Amino acid sequence: MSVAVALVEAGAGDTAAVRAARVAAIAGKYADAVDIEGRFPREAVDAMRAERLLSIQIPADLGGEGASITEIAELCSILGQACAASAMVFAMHQIKLSSLVEHGAGSEWHREFMRRIAEEQLVLASATTEGGIGGNLRNSICAIKVEGDRCFLEKDATVISYGAHADAILITSRSHAEAASSDQALTVFLRDQYTLERTVEWNTLGMRGTCSDGFLFRGEAPAVQILPKPFAEIAAQSMLASSHLLWSGVWYGIAADAVARAQAFVRAAARKSPGTQPPGALRLAEVSSLLQMVKSNVVAGLNVYEEAKADADRLSSMAFAVAMNNVKIASSEMILPIINHAMLICGIMGYKNGTPYSLGRHLRDAHSAQLMISNDRILGNTSTMLLVHKQDTSLLG
Repeated sequence: MSVAVALVEAGAGDTAAVRAARVAAIAGKYADAVDIEGRFPREAVDAMRAERLLSIQIPADLGGEGASITEIAELCSILGQACAASAMVFAMHQIKLSSLVEHGAGSEWHREFMRRIAEEQLVLASATTEGGIGGNLRNSICAIKVEGDRCFLEKDATVISYGAHADAILITSRSHAEAASSDQALTVFLRDQYTLERTVEWNTLGMRGTCSDGFLFRGEAPAVQILPKPFAEIAAQSMLASSHLLWSGVWYGIAADAVARAQAFVRAAARKSPGTQPPGALRLAEVSSLLQMVKSNVVAGLNVYEEAKADADRLSSMAFAVAMNNVKIASSEMILPIINHAMLICGIMGYKNGTPYSLGRHLRDAHSAQLMISNDRILGNTSTMLLVHKQDTSLLG
């Protein structure tokens, strides 16, 4: 039973989850082609626009639906069960949107931009990586230049996921030419305000449809498009947490679909031999418990974030950062054993492409999880914080 059919039969109505399930049905239809061709999942993104999911996080008074991070993570999971690349594009768009929603409300330009996103269903991309610093998003080499009411930026962005297909890019830089590398600003550039010169081609093992090419970015825009808050606050209070949580939602979706395929394989085997336990049944029980662990980890992290949102000090605390880092580490490391378990259950039918039980794409996409912000980098940051922060051992949070 498909996600969409299950939700409709449950009487869910035309909720965001049902709309996402309709998108997932389209995404799943093209998932293999997107992967094989390494192309942007345009059919799925067009469906997101049609279902008005790209503005779901924007407050209602600006034309959105005010969806919570928990609701959005659920949509990431639904999409992840159909096409990981489509789900990741949706997640990364929502991560950038969270920066606007949480930190741009005090700026009339950014409020009007959110209205436009809702009206036109614009797609947002992110440019935080840079030649010379790699994936260390809390440092920049390039600097935004402000002259009068205009700003100018040139950046060697080694990765801009779906950059060639975005309607706007939110890009980090040093806040001015004399600023320290960690003194950063985040600026919105609209498609007609920048040029992209491709420098690196995205030809990867998995997540091929995210089209995360590298570009030399050159932009000029009104200076009011620089977000009013320092990027340090934006990263600590919304971006890092939403990244870890929404990415984890995608990864959970990949793992959930792998387990569903394994379960379907075991059930098919059981129908062929009534009265006997089919091979793989015990492994299915084992992998079910592993999947529940991932779900519990993500749900716990979402709860922590929802509770902390009302307190800026808590959002910027070491305890919160450690908790979010741990969610990412655990979910990214657990999905590979789950998919391997599913592969063992399905055997050669899971190893082969083109079967109802094929898991090759799942396995390749899942390998990206430990690399999107590198787990080694995150563990290094966590270990530094744990030198001065006491680990929370309470079950009550």
